[in-house]
Amino acid sequence: MAGPRILITNDDGIHAPGIVLLEKIAGTFSDDVWVVAPEVEKSGASHSLSLADPIRMREAGPRRFAIQGTPTDCVVIACNHLLKERQPDVLLSGINRGLNLAEDIVYSGTVAAAMEATLLGIKSIAMSQCFPPGSPVPWETAERHLPGVLRHLVDLPLPKGVLLNVNFPPVAPDQVAGLRVTRQGVRTKLEIRADDRIDARGFPYFWLKFHREVGDPWSDSDLAAIEANAVSVTPLHLDLTNHETIPALRSALAGLKLDNAGA
Repeated sequence: MAGPRILITNDDGIHAPGIVLLEKIAGTFSDDVWVVAPEVEKSGASHSLSLADPIRMREAGPRRFAIQGTPTDCVVIACNHLLKERQPDVLLSGINRGLNLAEDIVYSGTVAAAMEATLLGIKSIAMSQCFPPGSPVPWETAERHLPGVLRHLVDLPLPKGVLLNVNFPPVAPDQVAGLRVTRQGVRTKLEIRADDRIDARGFPYFWLKFHREVGDPWSDSDLAAIEANAVSVTPLHLDLTNHETIPALRSALAGLKLDNAGA
């Protein structure tokens, strides 16, 4: 079968059901599939690197490696060590357990892994399966619809610095209402709250948790697509510059003279 060299990672850990499913799906596209993923869950790791700690690697099977580090660490080690003789043609990150919509993208280790591969010039796709709080994850939805989505995206040329973020809605496969190409949305409210507790020895500790309120999302946003039970595909890019602000900023700073007396 041959096919492209595919690198798979995630932020839920190498044993997560989503990465097992993704490896299975990727195997229908290529027989050159590599899995390099965190040893344990690293959700919310964003684009962090393990700069102050050694990074251990464990071979978990043929072309499967567990890394004691972040999703970004996994991509770096895969591309600079394991696959340095021949780089991946595509990076697939996920399938994340839960949503990566709107502001979630800032925190997501799943998306960050795809960003790192994009920085290395590798076509990258991040994938997430949404699910209602307190309910089982409908993995069968991604299992049914992801192969068709990937068939259209794996060979799609992308501009330099662009990656794709795919979210599957929290419904059964037969309830999926199509696919939408979307933009990153903005929630009415997003907070990270610290849930304070006391352990068995009387010491305080905390769990961080998200509090999200969607309100009325933009009709072309990822939030609106998932609310309508559609698959959301959002192109993201690494350039964080707000280009519209540049003229006003230049005008505001035009008369500024820096004091170099101490130079």
